[in-house]
Amino acid sequence: MKDESAQARWELHTQRPLLALAVAFALAYAVPIVDSDASRSLTLTCTVVEWAVWGSFAADYLVRLVLARQRRDFVRTHWLDLCAVILPILQPLRLLRLVSTLMLVGRRARMASQIRLTTYVGGAVIGLLMFGSLAVLSVERDSPNGNIKTLGDAVWWSFTTMTTVGYGDHAPTTGLGRMLAVGLMLSGIALLGVVTANIAAWFISRFDKDDVEERRQTAAIEALTEEVRALRAEVAALSGGAPPGVSLPVPGATEEHSR
Repeated sequence: MKDESAQARWELHTQRPLLALAVAFALAYAVPIVDSDASRSLTLTCTVVEWAVWGSFAADYLVRLVLARQRRDFVRTHWLDLCAVILPILQPLRLLRLVSTLMLVGRRARMASQIRLTTYVGGAVIGLLMFGSLAVLSVERDSPNGNIKTLGDAVWWSFTTMTTVGYGDHAPTTGLGRMLAVGLMLSGIALLGVVTANIAAWFISRFDKDDVEERRQTAAIEALTEEVRALRAEVAALSGGAPPGVSLPVPGATEEHSR
C-alpha cells in the first residue's frame, strides 16, 4: 500500500507539469513547420525542446515503474506507455517523437479523475486536428506532386479527413502522408463513436433516473394509501365500536333507506 500511495502521489503531483511540457512540445513542434524560413538556431532549439519533453515523459514512466508495487503487472498494463518511450529511440524521426508524445500525454491525461470524458474528447479532437495538420504539412509541403502547401490547406485536409468527409481537393501523395491520413480517419471514427456512446449513455441514465423516481413516488403513494385506509378503520372502530376492518354504514344512507 505504501508503494501504491507513493505512485499515486507522484502521478498526482506530476500531472500538471507534464501537461505544461506537452504544451511546450506543441509549440516547439509547430514553430519550424509554420515558419519554414526559421533560423538554424531556432530550429535546433525546438528540436532540443522536443527531445527534452520526450525525455521527461520517459523519466516519468521509469519513476512510476520504480514506485509500482508489482512491476511486472505495471509493465503489462502500461505496455502502450513503454512502446511510446521506446519508439523514438528506434528511429529518431520528428514524426515518431510526435506520435510517442501524444500517446504519453493521452495516457497520463486519462489517469486524472478530474478530467471528464467530454473534456478529454474535445482536447483529443483539437490535438489531433492541430498535430495532424502540422505533420501532414511537414511531409507534403516539399513533395513535387503534393497539393498541401500551406497551413490552411493542411487544416482543411485534416478536418475533412477526421470527419471522414474527404472532399478530395487535397490529398497526401507521400507514404508518410498517407499513413497520417489513415491514422486521422481511424481516430475520427473512434472519437465519433465515443461521442455517440457518451450521448446515448447520458440519455439512458436520464431515462433510468426518471423511471426510478417514478417508481419511488408510486411506492410512496401506495404506502400512504394503505396508511390512510388503516387510519380510517381505526377511527371508525373507536367512534362506532365496530372492530377494525369492519366497514360502518355511511350516515344519511340509512335514513334515506328507512324513508
